[in-house]
Amino acid sequence: MPRVLITTTSFQDTPGSHHELLAKTGWEIVTARGPLNEADTLAAVGDIDAYICGDDLITDAVLAKAQPRLKVISKYGIGVDKIDVAACTRRGIPLLFTPGVNHTTVAEHVFLLMLSLQKHLLFHADAVRAGEWKRKTGHELWAKTIGIVGLGRIGKEVAVRAQAFGMKIIAYDVYWDAEFADSHDVTRADTIDEVFAVADYVSLHTNLTPETRELVRAETIAKMKDGVQIINCARGEIVHTADLVAALDSGKVAGYGADVLDEEPPPADHPLLNHPNVVITPHVGSRTSESVQRQATKAVQNLINVAGGEAPLAQVNSEVPFANGRLG
Repeated sequence: MPRVLITTTSFQDTPGSHHELLAKTGWEIVTARGPLNEADTLAAVGDIDAYICGDDLITDAVLAKAQPRLKVISKYGIGVDKIDVAACTRRGIPLLFTPGVNHTTVAEHVFLLMLSLQKHLLFHADAVRAGEWKRKTGHELWAKTIGIVGLGRIGKEVAVRAQAFGMKIIAYDVYWDAEFADSHDVTRADTIDEVFAVADYVSLHTNLTPETRELVRAETIAKMKDGVQIINCARGEIVHTADLVAALDSGKVAGYGADVLDEEPPPADHPLLNHPNVVITPHVGSRTSESVQRQATKAVQNLINVAGGEAPLAQVNSEVPFANGRLG
C-alpha cells in the first residue's frame, strides 16, 4: 500500500471533500505539522512513496534520503521556492502544483492589510479592548495610486479590487496582458522603478527568484515616494528586512503590511513583529475554507492522476515523465 506524507496544516485542519477524495484511495496517510525545516523534513522521509507538501524545505539532501522510495511530490499551492526543483528534475521526481486556486483570497488579504494600516485598525481595536477610547486619523484609498509588481493571477485580482476602490493603478510585469490592462485601466510601467516612483502603495506579487530576492532594499526604497506603504503577500525574502526597518524608522516608508516573513515562523525578536507601523499575519492569505478546499482537492487529484499513470493537472518540471510518479 502506498504511503503518503502530508505536512500542510491547513489541508489537515480544514474540513472538506478533499479528505473524502484522499480516503477513497486507500493509501496509508502519515502526517506532520509543517512548515518543516530541513532537519525535520529529513526525519520525515525515507519510508514514504508520495509527498503532499506545503512550505517545507525540500533540499537535495532530503530527496537523496527519500529515494528510491519517493516517486512524486504534490505541492499544495504554487510557490516552489522552498523546493530544489533542479534536484527533483535531475532525480526524475515529478513535481506537481496547483495554480489558479488562491488568487481571490490572497487579493482580498492585500486589502485587509492595506485598510488595516490606513485606518490604524490594530491601534483602535487594541485601545477599545483595553477600555480606552483613543483615535487616530486615517486615510482613504480613493484616488490613491497602487503599484502592482507582478500582474499575474493575484496581481490582476488586486487590480480589479483597486478599481472598485477608485484607485489609480500602475503595474509592471514582463508578460503583459494588454487586454486585461486596457479593460481595467491599468497603466503599464516599462520598469519597476516607474512603479516605485509614483505609487502610494506598492503591492508585491512576484515569484521569489534570484532577481527578485531583496528587490525591496535601501537602494530601491530610496526611489519610492516619501510615506509609501508596502504590502507583501508574496514572499518575505523579496524584502531586505533591516533596510525596511530603517525606512520605517525614518518615516520614508509609512507602513508595511505582510503575510510573509523572511523566516517563518519568526524568532521572538524579529524586528518587524512589534513595529508600530507594521501589520503582520502568519502566512494565512490563502487560508480560507473555500481556497483550502480548492487547493487541497487539486493537490490530491494531481497525486491520484500521476499515481495511476495519468497526466497531472499541472506539473512544474514537465520535462520529467509523469509516469515516473506512478505508485504500485
